[in-house]
Amino acid sequence: MKELVEYIAKNLVDDPDSVKVEETQEEQGFVSVTLEVNPQDKGKVIGRQGRVAKSMRTLLRVMAVKDDVRVNLEIL
Repeated sequence: MKELVEYIAKNLVDDPDSVKVEETQEEQGFVSVTLEVNPQDKGKVIGRQGRVAKSMRTLLRVMAVKDDVRVNLEIL
C-alpha cells in the first residue's frame, strides 16, 4: 500500500523528493498510511474538494480488501 501512495503522490507534486510515506500496523487488521508532502504541493495531493485524496483512499480500500485489513490515509 505504501508503494501505491508514494507512486501517485510523486507523480502529482512538483517536488517529488519531499514525498514521505509511512505505513504502520496499528492493531490486528488495521493499517495506517501517512503521507507527508511539501506544504506548497499539499493542494495538488488533496485536489479540488478533496477529489484526489478521496480517489487515493478508494484505491487503498480496494487493496485493503484483498489483504483483509482496514486502512486509513492521513495527509500531512
